[in-house]
Amino acid sequence: MEQNQEFVTAVAKIKSCQMSARKMRLVADIIRGVEVEKALGILKYTKKEAALWLEKLLTSAIANWNVLTEEEADDYQLVISSIRVDQGAQLKRFRPAPHGRAHRIRKHFCHVTLEISNTKPLEIYEDAEQEVEELEETE
Repeated sequence: MEQNQEFVTAVAKIKSCQMSARKMRLVADIIRGVEVEKALGILKYTKKEAALWLEKLLTSAIANWNVLTEEEADDYQLVISSIRVDQGAQLKRFRPAPHGRAHRIRKHFCHVTLEISNTKPLEIYEDAEQEVEELEETE
């Protein structure tokens, strides 16, 4: 979570989500670089399971941004600045197969990191700069 002068970036993460990274990337590629409100609409009507996970993650990132800035997200045109899907651990299991053999089953996990930032400058910093200028003029 980084804070610049006028632009704030908020981060949300999912660790060890029980889904393969390949399946998650299919949906993550759709919303990369899109405005937050539009991305929520896309995720709501996407039929893949990954959309449910990413919708929760995106709402969490918006809440994190609200806490960092103490402002409402609706006023500042939030954009998904980056989304990364990394491969996690694998659970290895065995399933019975014909003729007394066993087949290996691999259950994949993934980690998702989502960053959102505002494209419109924050008004907090502009107000603070004006107050500093007014104080300097009075002295």
